[in-house]
Amino acid sequence: MIEKLYPYECEKSVFDIDYEKLYDCGYRGLVFDIDNTLVHHGDDATPEVEALFRRLHKMGFKTLLLSNNDEERILRFIRNIDTLYIADAAKPDPGGCFKAAEMLQTGFDRTVFIGDQIFTDILAANRSGMASILVDYIVVDERAWIGRSASRVVQRREALRRAAQRTRFPVYIQDRRGGSSFFKGRRKMVQDL
Repeated sequence: MIEKLYPYECEKSVFDIDYEKLYDCGYRGLVFDIDNTLVHHGDDATPEVEALFRRLHKMGFKTLLLSNNDEERILRFIRNIDTLYIADAAKPDPGGCFKAAEMLQTGFDRTVFIGDQIFTDILAANRSGMASILVDYIVVDERAWIGRSASRVVQRREALRRAAQRTRFPVYIQDRRGGSSFFKGRRKMVQDL
């Protein structure tokens, strides 16, 4: 059961993901969480996020936002972004991931879920059989948090991330060209694609 909490890959932010490599491996669908994955909780889309979606669409990716937020919040966020969405997704229930793959028409083996929460985003993706990438959640100003309690949360999250990186639960997702896997194990991207 615990392996359901491990992402296939970890990155610092959505801007650090090697989307070209994902595309070369045959992935065509990208499912994103919104709050603390793309922007700080409750914020509107930034020009950088809008540019990222334009770049991804130009590359040939289909995108979808899968959020536990209500539709009003999502519509405010995608005001300048052309993307599909699912509101009130009830993550970690995998039903939202099933619906996302159906809406994107990419299938689970060609879709990646990108989120910041292990117990909602990553668990939902893994329960549905979809590849997952965990990004660090966005913190605007750590001092604005509650102080020591917040730093303990950050420390625990980092300890869990390190523990997950030490485990070896092999997951092999074949490159669409028939070559090596993109996700070799659950942690390392193959460097020699």
